[in-house]
Amino acid sequence: MRFQPTQPFVPAPGLANEHAQTIYASLVRPTRAPTLRRERLELPDGDFVDLDTFDGAAGAPHVVALHGLEGSSRAGYVTAILRGAQTRGWGATALNFRSCSGEPNRLARSYHSGDIDDALRVLNETRARVTGPLFAVGFSLGANVLCRTLETLGDDAPVEAAASVSAPYDLSACCRKLDAGGPFHRLYRERFLRTLKQKARDKLRHFPESFDGRAMEAARTIRAFDDAVTSALHGFRDAAHYYAESSAGPRLHAIRRPTLLLSAADDPMLETPVIPPAAADNPHLSIVVTERGGHVGFVGGHVHRPHFWAEAQVLAFFDAVLAHPRTA
Repeated sequence: MRFQPTQPFVPAPGLANEHAQTIYASLVRPTRAPTLRRERLELPDGDFVDLDTFDGAAGAPHVVALHGLEGSSRAGYVTAILRGAQTRGWGATALNFRSCSGEPNRLARSYHSGDIDDALRVLNETRARVTGPLFAVGFSLGANVLCRTLETLGDDAPVEAAASVSAPYDLSACCRKLDAGGPFHRLYRERFLRTLKQKARDKLRHFPESFDGRAMEAARTIRAFDDAVTSALHGFRDAAHYYAESSAGPRLHAIRRPTLLLSAADDPMLETPVIPPAAADNPHLSIVVTERGGHVGFVGGHVHRPHFWAEAQVLAFFDAVLAHPRTA
């Protein structure tokens, strides 16, 4: 099944610019969510992740949502999926990556773009308890994590279908874009680095030898932070090794579940092409690249009554999968 959007994306008047799309969406997306049940999933290494979940009717589909860098289950794009699932009578689970639920995780390590173990455990445990189809959607970093999971599992992936929104399929290229000059890229970079460094300082207090604190404080780019902290905490030689091992782009051919890859050509955090051209050779992938939309933006409608197109299309994709079930 090759999915076609149910309607074209038309930017809201006044929000055609990629930065306007990106920033406006992050500021005005509603964050209201259905009534959620907080569950703590204990992990084999002694750490934990927190899940926010609700159940659908018996036999109904269930959606697992993965947030982006320094996001959480309360991110507006995640809560949009939760609301859409509730409206359909489905269940849903939002994973908070380690350290992202409002409580520090227990170990020196945290989460990163290529870390699939926690997401896979959540998907497997959810698959074991729900009786209907299981879907998954990831946004930005969470989309890369989801794609790496699907690539690794192939035919054994525990989901019926998946969706990837604004994924950084080439992590090195993403960092080149984020670390470039210009006021907007500096804004994005400093926003990420502010919370990443706050968490890193806390790690260093509890695990003094885990990485070079001086190099962390001196980091002014995402790549420098990944060199100093992310790679050291997660077993990579350096940022280049981390990016090479964790980028989903070179392995998209290995996905064996219907998967929507949705990105904007003007994404300010990604280099062109935003989706590797070779992905078109995989018949399991539905590729949608809009001319406008920014990074996890896709704000349509009007400024005072915005419509968030990407989340609506993700849910429409899952509807379409249900209408065209796989045959054995």
